[in-house]
Amino acid sequence: MDDVDDPAPGAGQVLVDVDLAGVMFGDVIVRSGRWPMPLPWTPGIEVGGRVAAVGPGGDEGLVGKTVVATTVGQSGGYAERALTTAAYTFPVPDGLPLETALTVFQAGAVARGLLSAMRLRSEDTVLITAAAGRIGSLLVQLAKAAGATVVGAASAEKGDAVREFGADHVLDYTTADWPERLRDLTGGRGADLVLDAVGGTVAEQALAATADGGGRIGFYGYASGAFAELNVQTIARRGLAVYGPLGILTRKTDAEQQDDALYALSAAARGELTPRIHTRFPLTQAAEAHQVLEQRRSIGAVVLTRS
Repeated sequence: MDDVDDPAPGAGQVLVDVDLAGVMFGDVIVRSGRWPMPLPWTPGIEVGGRVAAVGPGGDEGLVGKTVVATTVGQSGGYAERALTTAAYTFPVPDGLPLETALTVFQAGAVARGLLSAMRLRSEDTVLITAAAGRIGSLLVQLAKAAGATVVGAASAEKGDAVREFGADHVLDYTTADWPERLRDLTGGRGADLVLDAVGGTVAEQALAATADGGGRIGFYGYASGAFAELNVQTIARRGLAVYGPLGILTRKTDAEQQDDALYALSAAARGELTPRIHTRFPLTQAAEAHQVLEQRRSIGAVVLTRS
């Protein structure tokens, strides 16, 4: 760890004393060099803590409040103090633990936005890969709450957790025949809506499990380190719709994205959306936290604490 001067918030920025920081797979990807960023670079997109100061023209009423927020430039959260974007700094609802708010406000917003972009319907059979993950677990809960039939794909040791999140069926995606098993569950049709965050072979298998004649599949991550290889001729012949739902989500207006985050916080406060925290590490053990994600050992979120 390095000592640096405290950052000073500019216009549209907030300075937060960081008590907790979320560990995201995006942090791992950048740190590993698979998504280069200008150096020096400090990981950390999501933080929770108390507002120490606001930038010029900012809401002074935030000072002293406990908030969750996204960092300026999507970096800098692995620190004792971090600059956050004022538009994405949210007071924590009364009675909601800070670590719950931290692990739901953005992950829940993304999950809600993904399902909206994919045009979820209550009559859909929905396949979610990495269903035990930080976002996958919330996708399961939201899709189930919308009335869909949910199939969660995860490794065998995470199956019980995926069921606890609300999945109707759980498939072990480390077995070669899991797409055929999904088709058996759906009378041969396949899944109407598919969301994949793994990429590589799993994504290609998820594509094979998507229903012909109108099935929708969205790719929003590549935890395996590789994107799926798509054959346009096959997609056209099968009548599939392929989405980049994360790109749709990030192009929503600020107000729409704020609404998604506020919805997630409110749903968590009401007990309707429950993030799971796999483990907590002190900031000094951030490397170990990354290893947990890289080795796919986590169920739910991984959090860094101040000490």
